[in-house]
Amino acid sequence: MKSWLKIAFQAFKVFVLFTGCTILFYYGIMWLNEEYQDYHRYDEPEGSAVKVSSSGNAESSSSWFDRLILFYLNGE
Repeated sequence: MKSWLKIAFQAFKVFVLFTGCTILFYYGIMWLNEEYQDYHRYDEPEGSAVKVSSSGNAESSSSWFDRLILFYLNGE
């Protein structure tokens, strides 16, 4: 009888530990969600930002073969 009580107590401890870790993880994820909810990634940059890419009209003079070679060279 004592061994069954010991097993039940060990199982209860594992259950409490699992439940506690699950609740801690859940509230950690909820905290991260609240922290980054109002973060706007796609706003216009402020200061002296430089545009890195173009709309594609700048390289309209290159042929499709040049674009193909560039594709193979860059591995994209």
